[in-house]
Amino acid sequence: MSMMKEFKDFAVKGNVMDMAVGIIIGGAFGKIVSSFVKDVLMPPIGLLLGDVNFTDLSLILKEAVGESAAVTLNYGAFIQNVVDFLIIAFAIFMVVKAMNKMKKKEEEAPKAPPAPSKEEVLLTEIRDALRQKN
Repeated sequence: MSMMKEFKDFAVKGNVMDMAVGIIIGGAFGKIVSSFVKDVLMPPIGLLLGDVNFTDLSLILKEAVGESAAVTLNYGAFIQNVVDFLIIAFAIFMVVKAMNKMKKKEEEAPKAPPAPSKEEVLLTEIRDALRQKN
């Protein structure tokens, strides 16, 4: 099978569209979670820890000299991004778990028995015809 045909089959089956929609929704969801962490979750935590603004937490590695800016290690922003990641990862985990549960239910649903073959139908008709004669 040629590479173009494989790609066409992949694109036509809807996988590309599903993936694109997922990426767009995921990006928007990431922004919502980032805002939630930055604007809703971290301020109370910072207040509990003594009026700390996490985005301002940093370690100065080299002081500013003249017009050169100070070199800082911004670990507060890192902590905030870790919390973002954990919330997003948990939300994705829950979605995947729900999807797997639905898939499992579909697999457990009883399947219809297969249709009898032509030979079986013919033998059944012969049997029924012999019973009627007797």
